[in-house]
Amino acid sequence: MFNRELSWLSFDRRVLELAEDDSVPLLERVRFLSIVSSNLDEFFEIRVAGIMQQEESASHPATKEFLADILARARALVEDQQRCWKQKLLPALSAQGIEVLAREQLGDVARTELSPRFDRDILPALTPLAIDPSHPFPVLTNKGLYLLALLRDPASGELRRAVVPVPRILPRILGLSDRKSFTFLSHVIQLFIHRLFPGLELQGSWAFRITRNSDLYVDEEEAGNLLEAIEEEIRNLRKGAPVRLEIEADVPEGEMQWLLGSIHLTSDNAFRIPGPVNMLRLGSLIDLIQRPELLYPSFASVVPSECAEPAKLYDRIAEQDIILHHPYESFSPVVDFIRQAAKDESVVAIKLTLYRTSGDSPVVEALKEAARNGKQVTALVELRARFDELNNIEWARQLEEAGAHVVYGLAGLKTHCKACLVVRQEKDGLRRYAHLGTGNYNPKTARIYTDFSLLTCNEEITADVGLLFNVLTGNLAGPKFKHLLVAPFDLARRIVELIKAETANAKAGKTATIFAKVNSLVDPEVISALYEASQAGVRIELVVRGICCLKPGIAGKSDNIRVRSFLGRFLEHSRLFRFENAVAQPILLMGSADWMPRNFQRRIECVFPLRSAHVRRRIEEEILMVYRDRQGDAKALMPDGAYVACEPMGRLAPCAQDTFLQLAAKVAQARLNEQSEKK
Repeated sequence: MFNRELSWLSFDRRVLELAEDDSVPLLERVRFLSIVSSNLDEFFEIRVAGIMQQEESASHPATKEFLADILARARALVEDQQRCWKQKLLPALSAQGIEVLAREQLGDVARTELSPRFDRDILPALTPLAIDPSHPFPVLTNKGLYLLALLRDPASGELRRAVVPVPRILPRILGLSDRKSFTFLSHVIQLFIHRLFPGLELQGSWAFRITRNSDLYVDEEEAGNLLEAIEEEIRNLRKGAPVRLEIEADVPEGEMQWLLGSIHLTSDNAFRIPGPVNMLRLGSLIDLIQRPELLYPSFASVVPSECAEPAKLYDRIAEQDIILHHPYESFSPVVDFIRQAAKDESVVAIKLTLYRTSGDSPVVEALKEAARNGKQVTALVELRARFDELNNIEWARQLEEAGAHVVYGLAGLKTHCKACLVVRQEKDGLRRYAHLGTGNYNPKTARIYTDFSLLTCNEEITADVGLLFNVLTGNLAGPKFKHLLVAPFDLARRIVELIKAETANAKAGKTATIFAKVNSLVDPEVISALYEASQAGVRIELVVRGICCLKPGIAGKSDNIRVRSFLGRFLEHSRLFRFENAVAQPILLMGSADWMPRNFQRRIECVFPLRSAHVRRRIEEEILMVYRDRQGDAKALMPDGAYVACEPMGRLAPCAQDTFLQLAAKVAQARLNEQSEKK
């Protein structure tokens, strides 16, 4: 198997290649460059932090060499990222009349303009922190930006040091009055930082940031109140062990070593940065520049005709299942599904899992309205959704205040499934309606992530969804799901059984194929089953966006397996599975779970079957066909771990995401034509 950490870095490398690609719109390239920084932050906070803990505990003898290897590869990636900014993106921006100025490029005119702005808008927010025997080294916030200032007392000749936090509330990129030039807040502070230290001579200043171990740990058996325990642990994270120092490249070696000693970190974990220390902030350039011609063309998500009238949505679901392909199709029907339930007098109960949502979530507002309207509202809020813990704590409190029942799931398991159940009182009795998805209840990310939503009132499926919620709220042991595949109860076992069924069919001379689209493929048991299937002659198509530990194309072992990664305008987030199932019709599944041990063993996940004939036909003829045939945005994984473009023309060849956009545009145009004919 490929190593998980190295595969993660390989994924970041493919994102960087999008920033380097001239066929990608210029400001989108800047966005991809910033995404690389965001991914690397999480890589260090979680993965590198875990490896360093193993090294400290001596739990694995080869850890030290492996840590050195991944740090070297991460360093090479950062160097290429900085090279891309300096040698490709900065000249390309300049050619468009956009200048992003480094500190040394800020001449007299810019300084004259920035000086009063500094005094008025920046200086009052700055707090220099002296470091001396009476002022110990401060606790620095994870990923916060700071300036290290070296100062000299002219009277005594004594050298002093101070740390200046760069306030997070201030914009990190500032536009100049010519409206085409920009610079970094940290550079402006450095220009005038001497004003913070009257009577002292500035010897130099260098921007830096520290990344800390951010893996949240809460002992649920010992925690009396899970919400309060997680709040306390989040407060402690700012004191997590440092795992990386990023600092401007021109810092003297002595100053860097002093800083490393102060935070108890070795030189191996220090990164000298020759450009912007935190490239994540480059993303704000896009809004400042406001040049839509340098972005992907705008598009409007389509609302399917069966969802066009929210008031009739439940009638339409009763007639047939509805499948939505986001972001090409709007997420608004999912929001309408909950909003209509909130005000429908026939609805008696709403149950929903909440893993991540937007800051102004219409889903949460609808749940609050439903609770105030007397509905029985149950919200499964996952307090341990990484980096969204505080947001979810706030949502939990708001929902409880509105009268909803808030549950935090099962001890030791993250609730990651995406499910909503609505119970209505109808003429023939109570009837259940469900939404099941591959993505979060987040309208904002639904515009940039590819995901699927299923709206159904199928009695067999909704009965299992009802059981799922009973498990989550009632802590039922050993549930037996008839139609859903649910982790950690039976998902892993049933996936392996489906793979082995294809293996048996291939050995019997029957047609046997597997298609799986996931974000990550790590689980050893699943990979082993796929290797056995390949050896038996099963044709296996895997679309794995990020981490893939399976090695394809190995003669006699995995030569019937092809692995591709699609990266493009939208984040490929959907999970879709197809098993040929030669004894009957193909098995089509969707769900929230990647093929990883954490998804199978440590999370509540839900994978659901597609039963409706028209839904199945669309998945087969539209979705799967496009992923197989449109490969301009795809790269194939080689046996040595390299990724090679599937099309010689690269992104200039037909792309899957472009094809989906074109299909959505055709539907929208047909709708307009139909409306015009009616008029």
